[in-house]
Amino acid sequence: MITKLKKFRERTLVWLTHRVALPVLLVIRKPKEFPYNMPQLQALPEGTLGRELALFLRGNDLHLLRYYEKHDIKHVLMGYPSTEEGEVCLQYFMLGNGHVSFPVLITVTFGALFMPEHYRLFAQAYRRGKATPSMNGVEWFDLVPLSLRSVQQQLQLTNNI
Repeated sequence: MITKLKKFRERTLVWLTHRVALPVLLVIRKPKEFPYNMPQLQALPEGTLGRELALFLRGNDLHLLRYYEKHDIKHVLMGYPSTEEGEVCLQYFMLGNGHVSFPVLITVTFGALFMPEHYRLFAQAYRRGKATPSMNGVEWFDLVPLSLRSVQQQLQLTNNI
């Protein structure tokens, strides 16, 4: 029963983000094109955000998905895994940091309704986002060639990871 519930939640979360939230977001705003491909990310020096992004994607059996690059960069910077609870934690972090968007709202609502066993993690992620200076205006793609640790320090993420 629990396995079926987890599969249902996983499929529903993917459907909500890929089939509902992203199309709405693309109508509302035009995202910038990601200026890197996977070989370019892998060729960046060890310890850079871009190289860590490539390792994150490869380690999770993922590939660069158009319009999800910024989202995946946030996973790497904030240390949330690409699990269903990690996805929801990332969005709770963003909500706590003041980023209110359709994808954030739909994901945190989903987590609140269907993932009660992770409430403590979600609350921690929200508080972490509140404690982190606002990330509004961050040019995420410009951070790719920089050191992961220096970017985390710059964004004041290291003291609350």
